Amino acid sequence: MSRHAVLITRMIPEKAVAYLKEQCDVEVNPHDRPLTRDELLAAAKGKHAVMTMLTDPVNAELMDAAGPQCKIIANYAVGFNNMDIAAATERGIFLSNTPDVLTDATADMAWALMLAVARRVVEGDKVTRAGQFVGWSPLYMLGPEVTGKTLGIVGAGRIGQATAKRATGFNMKVVYTANSAKPEFEKATGATYLPLDDLLRTADFISLHVPLTPKTKYLIGEREFGIMKKTAILVNTARGPVVDEKALAKALQTGQIWGAGLDVYEREPIVEDALLGLHNAVLVPHLGSATFETRENMGFMAADNILKALGGEVPPQCLNPEAAGKR
Repeated sequence: MSRHAVLITRMIPEKAVAYLKEQCDVEVNPHDRPLTRDELLAAAKGKHAVMTMLTDPVNAELMDAAGPQCKIIANYAVGFNNMDIAAATERGIFLSNTPDVLTDATADMAWALMLAVARRVVEGDKVTRAGQFVGWSPLYMLGPEVTGKTLGIVGAGRIGQATAKRATGFNMKVVYTANSAKPEFEKATGATYLPLDDLLRTADFISLHVPLTPKTKYLIGEREFGIMKKTAILVNTARGPVVDEKALAKALQTGQIWGAGLDVYEREPIVEDALLGLHNAVLVPHLGSATFETRENMGFMAADNILKALGGEVPPQCLNPEAAGKR
């Protein structure tokens, strides 16, 4: 009996690849870069399953290139704004993602950015390496205190809640906004629900954790920066287009807000030029899930979704279970 053919569009941790190879014939993109569109379409041809990255457009063109035998396209990411769910469902192709497994790693990154911006860690590192540190001074490179301040969580899903829970160690007040109130979250953290504008006026630190949808694109722009405190620090570990980067750069340049930390970008991997020279912006190259453990577990989860679908089951992290009725 022939084995199922699977494509993985980028190199992922080897243990996850080996796990999939036990039951399938696996082809992995050998290049440390995304496949071009033509390369992707050609590589997907005849595959029973494809493991994609967030950078891969998963649309009707890719699904049709793979062919009618394709049962699942599994995103190696928690996000799925790159996937056309309707087109997949119409073709009876399951789509899946990797939720929860990267919750703690991304929440840790949000905190790394908050602390780095507030305590001017990156700026201080550059000064020290350049030989410009000449000794301690009472007024040298001051930044805002973190402990005891107010943390605003925009989007209280898994990652937003995990980020908020870490605030208890800093004796912070937590406010949040979400599509609905979260009573259990409030009980666990003492968090208070606020409409977005009220949160922006109130919070000292604002951490973004919403998915990218038409409604959340440019959720934070010129008007919202005008509402924030001048001492506010904004952190984005969600999706780049949630923030208008030109408006952010202007807000940082003019002192409208105190600082920002970004792990994701509006036109990733391109970064708004005006941000690159700003000392009050900490810029990280999309490292939210970049721990050994998390990236490996993401691979295992995506592989499990593929194996379940190839075995005739609805995958555990399925985004469109109704596709089962189309095959």
